[in-house]
This record gives sequence, C-alpha cells and structure tokens, in this order.
Amino acid sequence: MGMNDDLKDWMQIGFERLIARLDRIERHLEKMAIKEKLLEGERLLDNQDVCQMLNVSKRTLQRYRSSSELPYQMLYHKTFYKESDVEAFIKANFQKGEKPDDNTPEEDTGNDPENIDDC
Repeated sequence: MGMNDDLKDWMQIGFERLIARLDRIERHLEKMAIKEKLLEGERLLDNQDVCQMLNVSKRTLQRYRSSSELPYQMLYHKTFYKESDVEAFIKANFQKGEKPDDNTPEEDTGNDPENIDDC
C-alpha cells in the first residue's frame, strides 16, 4: 500500500505542476493578445493613441466615454477603442479639424475617479 500512496503523491505533484504551467501559459497568451491590440480582428487603440488622433486631453476623452459618444472596451483593466469606432466618431463630430463643441482642451486635474488611464 505504501507504493500505491507514493505513486498517487507523485501523480498529484505532477498534475499540480502541469496545471501551474498551463496557468502561466494562459496568462502569457492574454498579455500577448493585449500587445497585438486586436479584438475580433480589428485594431484597438488605447487612450494615448486616441488623445493624439483627436488632439484632445485625457479629460475630454473621458467625457466622450462618459457621455457614450465614443464606444470603448475594457480589457484587463485598460481602456481600448475600436479603430472603426474612432473613425466613425471623427466623421460624425469633427469638421475641418475642430473639436466637437469644445475648442480648447480642459486641463486634467487628476481628481476624476473614473479617469483611470493616462494619455
């Protein structure tokens, strides 16, 4: 019976190691997916990308998100925007390089709890 217990212990340890390794591989693949910045084959843009494209402050970008003017996705606690959504937002709201209803970007005070990402 001692040999049977040893075999069970050995198999249990091996199984636990295998599960731990698979967990590490899964986390690595998730990180790689973010680096690729693709969702369903579409390019994703982060806050910094969109701030630069729209020439707006991070607070203005937060306002667009809060007012549902600009759709976004949260992936692993980070905000992303589908490239097609940003392009549609630009076409719908920007004329000749002007910002919609806002000619000067507001200064970010950093006091907004919803504003978790920096541009």
